[in-house]
Amino acid sequence: MLPRLLTAALHRFNATYPWDHNAHYHRWLLRQLPRRFRSALDVGCGSGDLARTLAPRAESVVGVDADPEILASARELTGQAACVTYTLCSAPDGLPPGPYDVITCVAVLHHLPFAETLARLRRELAPGGTLVVVGCARAASRLDHAIGLAAIPLNALTGWLKNHGRPAPHRPVHDRTHPGARDELRRGPAGGRPALPGARFRRRLFWRYTLVWRAP
Repeated sequence: MLPRLLTAALHRFNATYPWDHNAHYHRWLLRQLPRRFRSALDVGCGSGDLARTLAPRAESVVGVDADPEILASARELTGQAACVTYTLCSAPDGLPPGPYDVITCVAVLHHLPFAETLARLRRELAPGGTLVVVGCARAASRLDHAIGLAAIPLNALTGWLKNHGRPAPHRPVHDRTHPGARDELRRGPAGGRPALPGARFRRRLFWRYTLVWRAP
């Protein structure tokens, strides 16, 4: 554990130089996808950053979120982009039916029933489609803790560089973490068959994990 004074100093520094840990993985996410696809669903789209990033590759992108205010912001920021629409709904039960060639889910799965949500996303994915998840991870092993410690100075340096050394006018958003995503992925709903057999699960820097699954 870091000394308490050092931890407090790091929190103050990170609050002064915040940055978007989820958008950091958008480029990686795009590399997992085809250059062109027909339809995409972005679950927990927030203000629409990822939906707008997917738009140049897609014929249609649907962003869904349970917060009407943030969806209003997404519509305003997106403007007249013909292929992007936003829908107010709660996942997993209220998701608009597919099939979708691409489904993305960034920093939202820890708010939902994990295995049940993955099972629903699997049903809405078109044959040959791709599901990409970026989730918030809690350290559970020695390797996890080592990666987390390595991320601490990198997190501070990245925030300073992205803010060009100037204090930012807003505070960062602190995401909750998912305690056992890897184990739940293996168990599946109610401890049964794995929700996504053969999915690629990776622990990442900046307290994130990634999951990629391609439908047969």
